[in-house]
Amino acid sequence: MKRIQYLTMIAVTVLGVFTGSAYAQTTSITTTAVPFQLIAPDARSSGMGDAGTGIADNSNAIYWNPAGLAFQTGKEVYLTHSQWLPQFNSDLYYEYANFKWNDEENFGGTIGANITFLNLGKFIYTIESSPQPISEFHSFEYSVSLSYATKLSNEWGFGGNVRYIQSSLSPITVGAEKQTGIGRSVSFDISTMWRPDSTYIEELANRLAVGVNIANIGPKVKYVDVAQADPLPTILRLGASYKILKDEYNEIMLAVDVAKLLVHREANGASDNLPKAFVTSWDANTGHSLMLSTGAEYWYDQLLALRAGYYTEGSNVGGRRYLTFGAGLRYDVYTFDFSYINTFEENHPLANTLRFSLGLKW
Repeated sequence: MKRIQYLTMIAVTVLGVFTGSAYAQTTSITTTAVPFQLIAPDARSSGMGDAGTGIADNSNAIYWNPAGLAFQTGKEVYLTHSQWLPQFNSDLYYEYANFKWNDEENFGGTIGANITFLNLGKFIYTIESSPQPISEFHSFEYSVSLSYATKLSNEWGFGGNVRYIQSSLSPITVGAEKQTGIGRSVSFDISTMWRPDSTYIEELANRLAVGVNIANIGPKVKYVDVAQADPLPTILRLGASYKILKDEYNEIMLAVDVAKLLVHREANGASDNLPKAFVTSWDANTGHSLMLSTGAEYWYDQLLALRAGYYTEGSNVGGRRYLTFGAGLRYDVYTFDFSYINTFEENHPLANTLRFSLGLKW
C-alpha cells in the first residue's frame, strides 16, 4: 500500500480535529467530513466570538443565515483571507468570497453566491519499499453555493442555499480499491429571520433580530467505499442580536449564537443517515455537544468599529474555548475588517489566528 495514504489520513485527521470540532484529549468527539464548512468565514463575526446567525445584515449572511439577505438592499462583494492553524507553520490557508444582489422587481428578493476554499498543503508521494520521493501533490477542499432569500412579511424573511462540496485529499488510487482520495457531496440550508418593525413593539424596531439556520443538509461524503462514508457537518444554529444603544454617533450591538451538530455516531464509529440523525443526535450527551458564541460590536459614526467575543463548546465537540477581538473601518462603499483569536491553552493550533475581510457595497 502506498505510504502516502497514511500521510494523507494523518493530515486530514489533524485538520478535522482542529477545525471541525476538536482540541481535546477524548475519544468521544463527534467527527464529520469536510469540517472546513464550520469555519467562520468573515472577520466581523469571528471578532465577535463566531456569532452571526442573529446579525446577518451583510452578504456574509449567505453563511450564517441566508434569510438575512431578504432585508438587505443593493449589491455587495465580500472577500476573506486567513492563514489557517498558524502554529503549524504550514501552508494551510483559507479563502472565502461571496456576492449578493437585491432586486425586488426582477428576483422578488435577494440572490447570492459564494465560494469557500481551504488549501491543505503539499504532500510527498512515496511507496512502502522506498522512502525516495516519487512525486508530490496538493490537497484542498472547496464548496460553491447559490442563495436566495425573500420576505414573507415586513418582519419575517426566509432563505436558503444549495451547495456543491468537493474534498480532494489525494489524486492517487488507494490499494486494491482503485479509488482516489476525492470525495464529493451536495447540501442545502434552510433559514428564517425575524426583524420586528414598529407595528407591535416600537422599542424593538431596527434593534432586535432573531434567526434560525439549519446548514449542510445532505448525503455523506464517500472517499473509498460507501461503508466508510462520513456525514456532512449538518448544524443547527439559533442566534439573536440586539442594539442596546443607537444614536447619531454611537451604536452598540450584542449578539449570541447557540449551535449543535445534527450528527450521531455509535461507539463503533458508525453514523446515522439523515433524517434519522435529526432525532438521534439529541441524546443524553446533548449538553456536552453545544457551541456557544457571544459577542459585542461598537460603531462610532459608522466609520470605526471595535469588537470582542467569547466562544466555548462542549467536550463532545472538542471543548475549545477562546476569546476573540476585532476591528473594522468603513469608508464610502468600502469596509475592512480583521479579527484575532486569543486562546487560553499555550501553543493551541488556533492561537494568533488572524482573518482579514474586505467588503464593497453599492
